[in-house]
Amino acid sequence: MSQDMARWTSLPGMMLGLAARHPEQPMIRHWEGGGWKRTTWRDFALAVANVAAGLRAQGVSPGDRVVLVSDSRPEFLIADTAIMAIGAVTVPTYTTNTVQDHAHILRDSGARVAIAGTARLAQRLREAAGEAGLDLLVCLEDAPGILAWSTLAATPGDLAMLVAEVQHIPEGRLACLIYTSGTGGLPKGVMLPHRAMLANTAGVRPFLHRLGLEWTGACYLSFLPLSHAYEHTVGGFLFPACGIEIVFSRGAERLAAEFQEVQPQLITAVPRLFEVLRGRILAGLEKEKPWKRGLFERAVTLGLRRMDGPPLNLLEKLEDAVLDRLVRRKVQARFGSRLVAMVSGGARLDPDLSGFFLALGVTVLQGYGQTEAGPVVSVNLPWDNHRRTVGAPVAGVEARIAEDGELLVRGPLVMDGYWGDPESTARALSTPPGEDDPWLHTGDVGTIDEAGRITITDRKKDFIKTLGGDMVSPARIETLLMAEPEIAQAVVAGEGRPGIVALVVPAEGASAEKAIQRINGKLSGPERIRKWTAVSPFTVEDGTLTPTMKVKRRIVLERNAGAIADLYG
Repeated sequence: MSQDMARWTSLPGMMLGLAARHPEQPMIRHWEGGGWKRTTWRDFALAVANVAAGLRAQGVSPGDRVVLVSDSRPEFLIADTAIMAIGAVTVPTYTTNTVQDHAHILRDSGARVAIAGTARLAQRLREAAGEAGLDLLVCLEDAPGILAWSTLAATPGDLAMLVAEVQHIPEGRLACLIYTSGTGGLPKGVMLPHRAMLANTAGVRPFLHRLGLEWTGACYLSFLPLSHAYEHTVGGFLFPACGIEIVFSRGAERLAAEFQEVQPQLITAVPRLFEVLRGRILAGLEKEKPWKRGLFERAVTLGLRRMDGPPLNLLEKLEDAVLDRLVRRKVQARFGSRLVAMVSGGARLDPDLSGFFLALGVTVLQGYGQTEAGPVVSVNLPWDNHRRTVGAPVAGVEARIAEDGELLVRGPLVMDGYWGDPESTARALSTPPGEDDPWLHTGDVGTIDEAGRITITDRKKDFIKTLGGDMVSPARIETLLMAEPEIAQAVVAGEGRPGIVALVVPAEGASAEKAIQRINGKLSGPERIRKWTAVSPFTVEDGTLTPTMKVKRRIVLERNAGAIADLYG
């Protein structure tokens, strides 16, 4: 840990301290008025001081929970830091939340203050609050009857006094409540103290230093929403703390252009994005001449051989070198000329999917984390990349496998518990006799190899027990299904039934029949899909996907109970 990280005890202390050292350094880039606009560290710090003063003037006090719902933009990070700087607690939430989602979070957290990115979101929060109302509602847009952000940000703040004040924030103070995505029941508020996210920053910083990215003008293309636990820590604090400029993407449809415009060194995304990118590459390949398709396929084949063996012979090495120039460099150019790594998180990344990109010379790193752990637990590295694992724990993290196969994690990154839910907290955290610090029960089943690398095999609670008593992993089958180009989404069922059936969303214009036949050839008898049916796409809007594109299996199964019953006849 650097001297800086050892001294800073809070996120605002770190951010304002860095602003004093690097006032003219670009911190944020976002799209505005038809072009990219930069925010320097000085601009950021002055805005934080003003917003902190404005919140205090409006009666926001230490310990108050403040809901923050906005797309990714500078004001999000300014508000987030200002809220924490005055001792209040940020509650970042998704812009895609329904009124019912917001109502649950407002009610559960007890928040009486909210900041909304748009008038539409502000109205949604008002509806969610109901008769209880909100003591303070701020909108980044001008909206009738709502305090404008411009008014709040115009409050004169004393930056020097705020800098001195935040140095006394203890690392154990609650910084934010982040509500889990809720693939099962209602989302729970994860209590993350400053300590947890500072530990993540200290744990990852040595990797960025070795890559030569600290304070060198490097930039990170931020694609995930800042309300996501990963992006909130990594994009909001960790990368800025290393002097990496944060560039907010305009959305998935703009990514291809932004790779060329921004030329990022780093980007993180969920596995679904990698599936989309592979699909676009393969779709473009279909339009090429057969000999070009042959070169591409050979480049993938030899690239995988280099990683997995058997070793290439001399002639194959020469062929591989030629394919570097003819194929791989063209694929790499799609992602800009400076890309160091694309990091996948949020869900399991199929090794065949990451292998596709790695074979083409695009560095894809799989990591692992949980909201309850700050959230970064482990990550693969460019010089030690084992795609079938999620890498070794970052510095300061202990990991072990319990007797039942569950992965346990311990360290300063671990949450304090679930807000207002001592029973769930007791199930998630356990402190063995004679020890001081608790172990986090991740709910994931996995292994740890001799080098300390973690492999996640399944969710502890997600096994299906068929009528014949066989234990089947739905995650494994669903991952295999969605790796097929003909299948966009899939959920399997079979709990207490004679065998496994599947709900499938075929890719546009495709039939899933042959893909399922191929997958069945890879599965054991109890795992094989007996019958399947096509269903409508799972979306965030209809509540079957989380905002981070995870399928809400329980809801999908409930809504398609009739179709599943028909499959069993």
